[in-house]
Amino acid sequence: MKILTIAPLALLCSLAVALSAQGYAYDFFYFVQQWPGSYCDTSSGCCYPSYGKPPSDFDIHGLWPNYNNGSYPSNCDPNNPFDLSKIQDLVSSLQPNWASLACPSSDSTSFWQHEWEKHGTCCETVLDEHSYFQDALNLKSMTKVLSCLKSASNKKLRN
Repeated sequence: MKILTIAPLALLCSLAVALSAQGYAYDFFYFVQQWPGSYCDTSSGCCYPSYGKPPSDFDIHGLWPNYNNGSYPSNCDPNNPFDLSKIQDLVSSLQPNWASLACPSSDSTSFWQHEWEKHGTCCETVLDEHSYFQDALNLKSMTKVLSCLKSASNKKLRN
C-alpha cells in the first residue's frame, strides 16, 4: 500500500524539462522532488542531516538527464569528479532544499557528490557543476509543489 501512495507522489513531483536533442547526449531532464515523510516511511528509515531536520516541504532528489525511450545516461565523465569548492556559495541553500535523508546522517555532501557524478556529468556540456545545482534550486523555487497541493486541496474543500 505504501508503494501505491508513494508512486503518484513521485510522478507528481517529477517535472520533465524539455530540451532540444540536437547536440546533447540526452533528450530531457527529470527534476525529481521527494516528500521526506515518504522517504522516511520506508523499511530502511531515514536519518536527518547532521545540520538538522529539513523543512516540511518537498525536497530535491535530483536533476536527471533522460532519453525519450525511458533509459538514462549515468556516470558519464569520471574525469570530472564532484568538487565542493565549486558550489560552496550554494551550500546554505542546498542544505534545506537538497538534503540527504540516508543513514547514517551526514552533511549531504556525499549525496550531492553522487548526484553530480551519476547525473550531472552527463549534462556537463550544458551545465557545469555550479549551474547544475543552481538550476535545480531555481526549479524548486519555481515549482512550489507543496503550495500547489495546498491550494488544490483548499479549492476542493470549498466546492
